[in-house]
Amino acid sequence: MKRFSWFNATSLTLGFAFLYVPMIILVVYSFNASKLVTVWAGFSTQWYGELIRNEEFLNAAWVTIKVAVMSSTIATVLGTMAAYVLVRAGRFNGRTLFSGMIYAPLVMPEVITGLSLLLLFIGIGLDRGVLTIVLAHTTFSMCYVSVVVSSRLVSFDKSLEEAALDLGCSPFEAFRLVTLPIIAPAVISGWLLAFTLSLDDLVIASFTTGPSATTLPIKIFSAVRLGVSPEINALSTIMIAIVTVGVITASLITKQAAVRQARDERMAERPA
Repeated sequence: MKRFSWFNATSLTLGFAFLYVPMIILVVYSFNASKLVTVWAGFSTQWYGELIRNEEFLNAAWVTIKVAVMSSTIATVLGTMAAYVLVRAGRFNGRTLFSGMIYAPLVMPEVITGLSLLLLFIGIGLDRGVLTIVLAHTTFSMCYVSVVVSSRLVSFDKSLEEAALDLGCSPFEAFRLVTLPIIAPAVISGWLLAFTLSLDDLVIASFTTGPSATTLPIKIFSAVRLGVSPEINALSTIMIAIVTVGVITASLITKQAAVRQARDERMAERPA
C-alpha cells in the first residue's frame, strides 16, 4: 500500500486552494459592511437586504429559475429516451450518427453552439426570449443526462425487464414499473446536473436571449463590467449555495443507489 507522501499532500492542498480560496474570499466579503469590496469594515448582512429589494436582480433570478426547471425537465426526458435507445436497441442503421449527435455538444465550443442556435432561430423567425433559451439549454444539457443514465443502464440487469415481459407486461409497462424505478437515482442526478448547467450558463444564453428575458448570469456579467459591488458578492454567494446543495444532493442520491444495489445483490446471492 502506497504511503501518502508530503508531495501528494502539498499538491492536493495547492489544487484545492487554487479552486476554492477565491470562492471563500467572495463569500466572506459578501458580509462586508463597506461598499468597497476590497476593504473590510465589519460584519454585516445589509447587502443581502439590498439584493432582495433589487427588482432587476429578482426578475433575472426568476427567469433563470424558470428556464432551468423547464430545460432540465425536457432534457431529462429526452436524455433518458436517448440513453435507453443507445443501450437497449442494439445496433441499428444510423446508430453511429445518432450517438455522435447526442454527444457532440459535450465537445462543441459553447460559442459555436450559441451562434448556430441564434442563426437557427433567426432563420425560422422565432423571437428570442424564454422559449429560445429553454430550447438552447435543452440542446446542450440533454447529452449530459444521456451520459449519466447510460452508465446506469449498462450495469442494469436486463433479466428483470425480461421477467416483467414474461409476466404479461407490455414493453412500456416493463419500463415504467421495473426499469424506471431502478434507474431513478441516475435520472434525478441527470436532472440536477442539467439544472446546475442551465443555472450557470452565460455564453449560450447571451446568444439566444432577447430584451424580454435576461438571465441572472447575463445580469451579473453586465453589472460586473461597471465594477464589482457588494450586492454581486451576495448574489454570487447565494448561487454558490444553491449549486453546492444540488451537488451534495446528487452525490447522496447516487451513494444511496449504490448501497441499495449492493444490498439487493447480496440478498439475491443468498440461498433460498
